[in-house]
Amino acid sequence: MNSALADGPIMNGPTAQGSYGKANANVTIADCGDSALVAKAVGLDAEPAWRLVHALADALNEVQLTGVHDVVPTYDALLVEFDCAATDHDTVRRVLAHEAARLGPHPAPSTPPRRFVVPVVYGGEHGPDLPEVAAQLGLTEGEIIALHSGSDLTVRCLGAPAGAPMTDGPPFPKPVPRLASPRTRVDAGSVAVAGRQAVICPMPSPGGWPLLGRTPVRVLDLHSDPITAYRPGDTFRFRPIEPQQWDEYADLSLADCTDPADLMGREVRHG
Repeated sequence: MNSALADGPIMNGPTAQGSYGKANANVTIADCGDSALVAKAVGLDAEPAWRLVHALADALNEVQLTGVHDVVPTYDALLVEFDCAATDHDTVRRVLAHEAARLGPHPAPSTPPRRFVVPVVYGGEHGPDLPEVAAQLGLTEGEIIALHSGSDLTVRCLGAPAGAPMTDGPPFPKPVPRLASPRTRVDAGSVAVAGRQAVICPMPSPGGWPLLGRTPVRVLDLHSDPITAYRPGDTFRFRPIEPQQWDEYADLSLADCTDPADLMGREVRHG
């Protein structure tokens, strides 16, 4: 490891000093059990806080610190899990402090975002909760579909299971309640909303989010590394298709959907 990291002081709070001089006052670092740390963005609005923790995650992944086996950024915090037989809190904390100081409060994105255009069959067997969500929000089903598919939604973090893309929610007039009774199985490709968030379920799993529709494209590629084509910062634009068009898209993976022209060129019928 770089000697500046090994010899630098340990950061326990926002006023600690790092190897770049004054530490990043917008990052706090705290122990989380015997084999993890949490770095949290503080004193920033939601968007810059999200950008900071994801830039810090990218920076830590680039360092490839011995013993660190998982780096999980969310909306305003970063969980770093490590093997306590291979490293310790002080070493990981020192590296986090170093990278946070280097980045500053407003780091630039490390990679340009990509845009995915995702075909979705709304309602019916694929979106059984569409009528209830429309009633809860005082809108028609068509208005729900138009809002859900009418703007690009940013992937904010990867959740469970298997790297589910957690995105901003569509501009509904109010949050969407979760189901009173969660389902024991939600099919892969299901498009769901809850609160002010949206998600695509990447594989069959239980779930309590209302289902608006389902995409026929494969969300995961278990033979690729990484298994997801998307990463935080990318955007999804949902595109309504008819049920009879399902087979036209069933041979595609989400990685095939980065060029809008690929989907726009297919005939899409609107009821």
